[in-house]
Amino acid sequence: MKIIKTDSAEFEGHFRRIRERGRIFDPELWAAVGRIVEEVGRRGDEALFEYTARWDGHTVTAATVEASVDERKAAAAELPPEDLEILRIASGRIERFHEHQRREGWTVSGEEGVELGQRILPLERVGIYAPGGLACYPSTVLMTAIPARIAGVGEIILVTPSRDGRLHPLIAAAAEIGGVNRIFKIGGAQAIAALAFGTASVPGVDKIVGPGNAYVAAAKKMVFGRVAIDMIAGPSEILIIADGTGEAAFAAADLLAQAEHDEMAGAVLLTPDESFARAVAGEVDRRLASLPRREIASRALEAFGALVVTRDLVEAVVLANRFAPEHLELMVQTPRELLANIRNAGAIFLGMHTPEALGDYMAGPSHVLPTGGTARFASPLGVYDFIKRTSILSFSRDALERCGRATIRFAEMEGLDGHGRSVSLRVP
Repeated sequence: MKIIKTDSAEFEGHFRRIRERGRIFDPELWAAVGRIVEEVGRRGDEALFEYTARWDGHTVTAATVEASVDERKAAAAELPPEDLEILRIASGRIERFHEHQRREGWTVSGEEGVELGQRILPLERVGIYAPGGLACYPSTVLMTAIPARIAGVGEIILVTPSRDGRLHPLIAAAAEIGGVNRIFKIGGAQAIAALAFGTASVPGVDKIVGPGNAYVAAAKKMVFGRVAIDMIAGPSEILIIADGTGEAAFAAADLLAQAEHDEMAGAVLLTPDESFARAVAGEVDRRLASLPRREIASRALEAFGALVVTRDLVEAVVLANRFAPEHLELMVQTPRELLANIRNAGAIFLGMHTPEALGDYMAGPSHVLPTGGTARFASPLGVYDFIKRTSILSFSRDALERCGRATIRFAEMEGLDGHGRSVSLRVP
């Protein structure tokens, strides 16, 4: 990995390149996704099945696009009992964490004749996208379905691609444990369009969540407004702040764990200790040689990896807030002291013994996190993503009279006489 000092001329350019990876607009991809979305919206099942055959490599019909109950159970039964138990343990931890995110409606009536409040209701139907072809992520199913179930969503639908028309056992088992109601064996932009518009075979949903490739991300962006979405997920990333007191091997392993995701993954270490940075570089080289996905990780580290030597930890925190990483590890002796100054991060991992991989699978919080600097304004997926809030207002005649004249004048200031008249009719 490349070691860069913050006072070097090349630092800002390299730092910016890592932050902005994956944001380049690809007109050909955008046009291709636009055609898919438009075709599925216009022709429904016909286009959906055509694109599934073309891109997923298997044929589906109205009779086979949805996995039957027997098919789901048979696929889940293929999973070894010990693996099933791991999914159940993870599920329990995810559920316990998200139970704390429940929200209740409220009412206040501090002013005579006035009652104001908020009603909170779950969404009726949501769609989850989970990779299930060459890549298989049952963790994504658990991390999205469980918060939706806790929120009280009426129907949870999973779409997942299949190379041979069969459900992956891991996906099927995670869906059963997570509380998924229906599974459709479709993927890509066509699956997103089907969830957004609804077809004869696939019901339309209120919100689509879950990560996917660039085609899926583009499709989600295109259908936003017709349906809600969780976020536009970009390449995964990790940023580690280290003070040099920890194990270089730990930092190297965590950087590699992120880099093996794909060639666009970002992996950055910030430390004021140059000797520690060099030790991490050596550990990365040594451990990379035995990593099964070393070619992917190597390309990611070369393009979007960096070991940055900062002036001090204060500068490291400033840079971390600028980067607003999806995953932030505070690999320092007193992480809670640094935590007080961190504003922008999807998830923060404190100390030497809290690796990012723990958050991906077993810790409890959802691993669906804001990427690409969006942690400046976005939050992790949770129960609150599957609810909607409605304001409730109630005024008595006396209460209306108390603020009616001001309301009428406010409407006049905005030039909306009809608004004012609707009040003056009630308050002569």
